[in-house]
This record gives sequence, structure tokens and C-alpha cells, in this order.
Amino acid sequence: MAGFEALYRGLYGDHMTIDPRTPVVVGVAQAKQRPEDPAQALEPVALMEQVVREAAADAGAPGLLAELDYIGVVSGAWRYSDPARLIAERVGSPSARTALSAAGGNTPQSYVNSLAARIAAGDLDCAVVVGAETIWSRRRQRRAGIEVTVTTQTGVEPDERFGHEVDMSTKFEESRGMEAPVNFYPVFESAIRAARGETIEQHRDRVSALWARFNQVAVDNPYAWFQTPMSATEIREPSLSNRMVGFPYTKAMNSNWDLDQGAAVLLCSAAAAEAAGVPRDRWVFPWAGTDAHDTYFVSHRRDLHSSPAIAEAGRRVYELAGVGPSDLAHVDLYSCFPSAVQVAAESLGLGFDRQLTETGGLTFAGGPLNNYVTHSIATMISRLRTDAGTVGLVSANGGFLTKHAIGIYSTEPPATPYRTENVQSVVDQVPAHAVDEGYQGPVTIEAYTVMHGHDGNPEVGLCALTTPAGARTWGRVTDLAAAAAMTREEAIGRSGHLEADGTVMVA
Repeated sequence: MAGFEALYRGLYGDHMTIDPRTPVVVGVAQAKQRPEDPAQALEPVALMEQVVREAAADAGAPGLLAELDYIGVVSGAWRYSDPARLIAERVGSPSARTALSAAGGNTPQSYVNSLAARIAAGDLDCAVVVGAETIWSRRRQRRAGIEVTVTTQTGVEPDERFGHEVDMSTKFEESRGMEAPVNFYPVFESAIRAARGETIEQHRDRVSALWARFNQVAVDNPYAWFQTPMSATEIREPSLSNRMVGFPYTKAMNSNWDLDQGAAVLLCSAAAAEAAGVPRDRWVFPWAGTDAHDTYFVSHRRDLHSSPAIAEAGRRVYELAGVGPSDLAHVDLYSCFPSAVQVAAESLGLGFDRQLTETGGLTFAGGPLNNYVTHSIATMISRLRTDAGTVGLVSANGGFLTKHAIGIYSTEPPATPYRTENVQSVVDQVPAHAVDEGYQGPVTIEAYTVMHGHDGNPEVGLCALTTPAGARTWGRVTDLAAAAAMTREEAIGRSGHLEADGTVMVA
């Protein structure tokens, strides 16, 4: 590290225009694979190796692979214990420090926030964030009875664990049917509808139009998994290929993880980038980053249509970067479901009349579990290179609208040294909502969804409920006729009776 800085100062002396410790993204790469013969598909670590090599090539400096100090892998649906070590051995950086992240879609941006700060502090000079999923090919290999050799590791652990695993739902929430993103996000959607004062039909029209704009971006994204054009009507209306999942979401409004994708983001100090000969037109600077989380359990959220954590993280990242919403030429908001986009846009002061994705989102571009935002950042870097001097923002989300990270980027050097902050101490000042798990009696519906089966028919209504004392609890509408009616007539604000077993009888 001292060698890179000394070389940089020797070349530029007092005429340096950029501090040698300034972090800069120099290379990005993305890949997708969909071979006719699934036996020919690369395994995840091989796909990771591919995009790491391609990121160095994108920087115009393959020699940077030998200089890697740190390889941070985004966790995925595979069993390697230290995939970064396998990558390090394969690309020729055996001394690189290895890391494996905890689960969470916020991870890639959080990695960049952390690594940029470590580069600025002089702890690192060259690092890469990488991840890959091959769920599509593995599923098809199993269906075809194809046995494929996969790299195994035993007795190997990463040098670092990035982040920590967190329970995102309580046993009580799970017992009432609230246990997965597909359950929670459409409940948030109904709360957004109520907060905006929209009818069910007005709301479905607006959200479908929003998602159609995401689809248009994906159609032109060469790395998108789904590039078939869809109109707002095709997205909105259930069909044989687009069944209703959790009302009001059809399949075309849900994150898609059945894919094979990989992406990598390569960062350096300005000194290392200069020493490696990375052309200046490849440089994109992280200006600032922030992290925070809302209450880990949704039951305790202040309300179900907003995010104090995104709002505070956004306020602070704007302040650190010296920009505001109107200064952003390019935005990619985390987009597992429409509610995530709407909450983030409102929290960040971004209007719905502007484009809010650079990739096409997790439905169409692809939602490779925790690794989507590595693709998002890679796409943003490429976009900024072609629109030099502009500013872009990337947001990331993990859990049930729970863990958040934001980054701001530009081809122009930042006006002030890079800074990242965790603003959790401010977010924690927001009072938690009271919860009454043992309550039974009269309730009011606060928010809800209706889950549908593979046959497209309603199976159960899942409701956030308010007790007369103002506490929140959860219940299930098991009467199928009543559940079906909730997809046609607004149920928020209606009264009901909660039984001891969690069943709600809607008035």
C-alpha cells in the first residue's frame, strides 16, 4: 500500500489533483448463462471467477488480480465454506484476505461502503465484491437426473465474516402466516394504497404502470434474465403464465430468483489504479455511503408504508455527498417488489415520474438472492461512464424492507474525502409499535394481502390488525369467500373479530 502511494506521489508530486487514498471503482462485470444443455453450466464459484477476471479486464488492467488485498463474496444458495479462497487461488491472488457475507440484499452496497472507507483509511489498496447464483441450471440438472461435479471445501473458513445473521420474523408472525417476503411485501403494498387514499383499482393501475417502466429497461439490458416486453395490463392481470401470488401482486411483480447470474465490482485506491495503468475513463468514484436498518421484526414498525431507516440514511448520504434528489441523473432503487421501490422513492424524495431503475429490477433483470445489487452497481458504473460528470444513486434492501444501504457515485472526484456512516443511532429513536401476541377480540384491519395457490385461487387472507388499545397483532382470514372479497373491496379500516387461533372473522 505504501508502495502504490509513493509511486503516485513520485509521478505527480505537488501537482496531484486526486488524493492517492481516494477510493475508485475501476472495473465491473456481469454474466448470465442459459445453456441448452444444463450439464454445460458453470458452477457458482466458476461464474464468480469469470466475472472477477472480466472486471479486471474491464479496468484495462488484468494485473490488478495479483494485487487484490480483499475478496468479498456475497452469500448465496451454495455450500462453499470460503469461496473467496477458491477465487483467490484461481486468479493469482493467494495473499488476498477472504470474506463471506451474511444474508441480505443490502450486502453488496454495504460491502462497497465498507471497502471504500478501508481504502480511504489506507487499510486496503485493491478489493473486489463478487457473487453468483446458478439456481436455474441446478434445478434443471436435477430434473434431468444429471450429476455434475461441484467444487467442495472442508475445514476452510473465511478470514472475515461480513455482517451478521439476523432473525427477520418472530415465531408469532410465522404462526400467523407471515414468514416470507412474498407475504410481507404485498401487505406493505396495501398500506401504501391506504396512505395514498387510492381505490384498489386506481392502485393496481398505478403500480402496474410503474412496473411496466421497469420492464422496458430490462428489455434493453443485455444482462437481464427476462427481456420479453410486457404492458402494464399484462403485468396487472392474472393469466396462465402470470398467476396472482399475493394480492395485488401477480407473478410479474415478484422477485425472480430462478436464474444463473454473476457480477463483480473491483475497487482500488487512486494510487493503485494509477500504478496499474487504469485509464481515467474507467474511473468512477464512490462519493458517500450510509447504512441503517428498520426494526428487525415488522410487528414493531411505526407503520407499514414507510421506512425511517431509508429516510435517515438518504438524508445523511445526500449531506455527505453534497447533493440532493434533483442532482441525481441516474437511480437504481432496490426492487424486489413494487412496495420496496415506492417506500424508497418516498423516503429519498424521488418522484414516480422519473425512471427509478437502471437494470429493470429484480422481476425482470433478475433477483439472484443477495447479489442483485452487485449487478445494480455494475450497471450504474457503466451508465455513469457513458454519461460522464453525472451523479448516480444505488439503494439496497435486505429482509422484509429491513436492512438498507445507499451509495452515491460519479465519474467526477468527490468534493470532500469519501465518508460512510451507519445512522442507526438516529433511526433507533423512532418508537417501536406495541405488539399484543396473545390478544383476541375486536380488531381493525391495518393492512393485508390475500395469498393465492398455484391454481390462481385465493387460499388465505393475511392481516395486520390493530387492537382497541392501539397494539398491532396478526391474523388469518380463512373463509375463502371473504378472502376473495378482499381483492375486490377495500378491507383496510374494516372491523373484525380475532379468535385465539389467529382466525379473523371480518365484519
